Amino acid sequence: MDSPITDPALWQLVIAGDTEAFGRLYERHAVGVEAFCLRRTADRVAAEEATSEVFLELWRRRQRLTVPGDSARPLLLGIALNVLRHRWRTERRHRATLRRVHETFEDRGAAEEPAAETLEALTRARSIIERLPRREAETLMLIAWGELSYEETASVLGIPIGTVRSRLARARDRLIAAGTKPLDLVGPTQEL
Repeated sequence: MDSPITDPALWQLVIAGDTEAFGRLYERHAVGVEAFCLRRTADRVAAEEATSEVFLELWRRRQRLTVPGDSARPLLLGIALNVLRHRWRTERRHRATLRRVHETFEDRGAAEEPAAETLEALTRARSIIERLPRREAETLMLIAWGELSYEETASVLGIPIGTVRSRLARARDRLIAAGTKPLDLVGPTQEL
C-alpha cells in the first residue's frame, strides 16, 4: 500500500489548481480547524462558517501561500486567526443588537441543546480569555485550543519562539491572578 501523500506534496498540487488535492487537505484538517474556531467562538454555526471562510481563503490565496514544515495546520490556523479577528471586529460593531437578539432567544429556554453545558463552558472560557491582551490571548488559543507546538505557534504569528513562551507565561500569570486556573480553560489533557 502506498504511503499517504504529505501536506507539502498536496500543497504543490493545490497551487497548480488540483481540486482533488485541495479536497484531501480539507478532509485532513477541517475538523481541527473547526474545533479551533468552535473553542474561539463557542458557537457551532459561527465555527462552521469560519471554517468555510478559512478554506475559501486558502484556495483564493493559494498562489501566495506556503506550507511551513510538514503540516498545513499552522498555515490553516493562521488564516483562521485572521478570519476570527475580522469576525470579532464585525461582531463588536453590532454587539448591542446581537445582545438584544440573544436575550430574546434565551427567554424561550425550551429549545436548549444537549451540549448547552459545554457551550456555556466555552463561552465562559472565551470571555475570560478575551480579557487578556490580544497577543497573549491569540498565543494561548493557538497552543491550548489549536494544539500547535511553540514552534508552529511562532510560525503562525511570525514571532520568535521565545516571544511565544513569554506571552504564554504572561497569559498564565494574568489568569492565575484573576483567580482562574488555566486548565479550566483548556481541559485536562493539554498543558500550558
